[in-house]
Amino acid sequence: MVRPEVRLRRVEDADVDVFFGHQADPQAVEMAAFPARGREQFAAHWAKVRADRANVTRTIVADGRVAGYIGSWPADGQQHLGYWVGREWWGRGVATQALTLLMGEVSVRPLYAHVVRHNVGSIRVLEKCGFRRDRAEEATAPAPDDGIEELVYVLDP
Repeated sequence: MVRPEVRLRRVEDADVDVFFGHQADPQAVEMAAFPARGREQFAAHWAKVRADRANVTRTIVADGRVAGYIGSWPADGQQHLGYWVGREWWGRGVATQALTLLMGEVSVRPLYAHVVRHNVGSIRVLEKCGFRRDRAEEATAPAPDDGIEELVYVLDP
């Protein structure tokens, strides 16, 4: 398999439409265990994210096409990380390359990521990039209302 060429760039207005399509994919929603938003709610969320200067939010471009997004933000005294890659790019190393690039841009450590237990692809990405499961952090998290177990991964200093 030839790995696509991946780069990160600032989010552009047209990217948000692509992101909307990605998050509306029922298979992706099931994998991430995160409900899809309606168009207006999604647009409002992205306007808020893009306006917050504390957030580092990037479009993932693979072979010249928008493949998803990746970002990092402060919350509850920690620096967090999240990403979403369109299904057509799954299993091609796009998320791993994007995370590697973002780790070079975001120097804050520790860096935390939350992932649902059944999202083995995302877990592999985090582990390939040096993150480790943080069971101590998981033990302090409140029980999920929806019964979906989240794991916490951390990239140490």
